[in-house]
Amino acid sequence: MTRQLPNDTTRAWVEIDLGALQHNGAALARLSGVPLLPMIKADAYGLGAVPVARALEQLQPWGYGVATTEEGMELRDAGIERSILVFTPLLVDDFGNAREARLTPVLSSRTAILKWMGQRAVLNTAAGPPLRTPQPPLPQYHLGIDTGMSRAGARCSDLPGLRDVLESFPPEGACTHFHSSERNDGSSEEQERRFEQALEQLPAIPPLLHCENGAAIVRRQRSRWSLVRPGIFLYGVGSGDGASVEPRPVASVHARLVDLRFVEAGETVSYDATYHAVGRRRIATLAIGYADGYRRALSNRGSALLNGKRVPVAGLVTMDMTMLDVTDVPCEIGDIATLIGTGRNARKGATEPESDVLTVEAVAREADMSPYELLTGLRTRLPRVYRGGEA
Repeated sequence: MTRQLPNDTTRAWVEIDLGALQHNGAALARLSGVPLLPMIKADAYGLGAVPVARALEQLQPWGYGVATTEEGMELRDAGIERSILVFTPLLVDDFGNAREARLTPVLSSRTAILKWMGQRAVLNTAAGPPLRTPQPPLPQYHLGIDTGMSRAGARCSDLPGLRDVLESFPPEGACTHFHSSERNDGSSEEQERRFEQALEQLPAIPPLLHCENGAAIVRRQRSRWSLVRPGIFLYGVGSGDGASVEPRPVASVHARLVDLRFVEAGETVSYDATYHAVGRRRIATLAIGYADGYRRALSNRGSALLNGKRVPVAGLVTMDMTMLDVTDVPCEIGDIATLIGTGRNARKGATEPESDVLTVEAVAREADMSPYELLTGLRTRLPRVYRGGEA
């Protein structure tokens, strides 16, 4: 796999450790004992769907999970041949694109299943099996079951009305989605009980069953289902208390200093003058802002790692630039500041790591947002640099 490296003209970048990604996936596969169905929706949580999928191919996953037809088509265009499940309900008008790309939708309504399978006649169970016009084979579908998330999927009470459809067009798989898998509150176990009750109402149990994400697996380890669907754990974000395994960090964000100046006591920095200098301060400007995905919510509360020191964000984060108070840190234009990840000490060499680290979770807490928001908010204007991993 071709590697891109930052050079002296790269203003800012996100670095993705594909070796850590593979390590995290392999750890979940060992724990669960079943094949992986990695979630690489939202451009692999902001880290690049195609490079991530190609790296994960080394783990021989069952397939990949996406949210939209377009995401699935991107993987197909890149040569990914494994099954691709689309988890967000598709509009009927999008079925043609999904079929052409050989995608597998998660469906939960009578209308959607009939349309997907190309059935236009009304089913009549009293008259025996429905007549069907011979058609070329269609991609399979998975039955989505709502056990408490309440955003998509068939409720248990809906299943009797789907029985004839499911008999005529049995799904390849069935799935549900935990709403609180990082909490040790018994909710996941309750949802599994509801899932089991729903499965008992089906004409036949589908061969593939899945509901667990990474957070569920690192709490219970061995899976009782067919597949496990890791998401943010793959990308280096841990699962909180009760987790038996912590992931290796995958993503880091770095930016170069492009300006240095002193401000005197009482002078202000950035829009709305929210930062007032207390005494003489040295301010560094980074060539990164909220248009790159470094959130405005980190204004006056975020921090960065610079030459072995942790320094605060000074003033409002702007669209293209972010300012730091570097009064106590020797630095010069061109030095690298780390906004997520392990610091790089320019005094020792730009690639030598420091011991301090700004985790995705910690930065997200500073911004009062979830790690999911932070990662998926990294914009494509921010170049991606890939390293590590087996091609």
